[in-house]
Amino acid sequence: MKASPEAQRRLLDLQAIDTALAQLAHRRKSLPELAEIETISRELSALEDERVRAQVAVDDLDRDIARFEKDIEQVRARKDRDQQRLDAGAAMREIEGLQHELATLNRRQSELEDAELELMEQRETAEAALNAVVERLTDATRRRAAAEARRDEAYAEIGKEQEFKTSSRAPLAADLPPDLLALYDKIRIDSGLGAALVRSGRCGGCRIELYGADLARVKSAPADDVVRCEECRRIMVRTTESGL
Repeated sequence: MKASPEAQRRLLDLQAIDTALAQLAHRRKSLPELAEIETISRELSALEDERVRAQVAVDDLDRDIARFEKDIEQVRARKDRDQQRLDAGAAMREIEGLQHELATLNRRQSELEDAELELMEQRETAEAALNAVVERLTDATRRRAAAEARRDEAYAEIGKEQEFKTSSRAPLAADLPPDLLALYDKIRIDSGLGAALVRSGRCGGCRIELYGADLARVKSAPADDVVRCEECRRIMVRTTESGL
């Protein structure tokens, strides 16, 4: 393939833009905020599971406390009825039975209230655990939102740079011979680098020093020959810095 030395040198400018675009794309995919967001998201998932378990524990205790409260109210109601019968002047044969039942109800009420108090203490502990999980969830949510804001800010900055580089690339690519551009793009897509400067007798693509027949080939090639490296197959652009 033939191309003027000037056109070949412009490939280096195009490659510089493409390298910058590749670096921006890599930067976009490897922002530290992305790993941070993923880590916090996993943390949030685990905390949400923990919150659900803590809420279930509180709800179970609330249900048990409500059951005890209902039982206590029934005992109190029964005691009130018995006491009213005593106060109303129950028959002598009933008085002993009512008094015995009241004593039994008092013991039952005391047992129920003690059990309820124990459950209420357990609930206080369970609610404290639930509140602690909710607080950690709130903190993790805040941290993820902050990381997402930083990510979006970085995305916007990278997007502006990509837009600028892309707009700079278009006229430069349009000014190159189509066949040279097609070859360059094919090599670049395959290897990430389409053209490289030969500097001090070394290929700028693979950094291998030219010697022997390969060096002679490159030296003797006409200036408008598009020369490719035998090792990495990239286009070797020759200038006064090439040392040939």
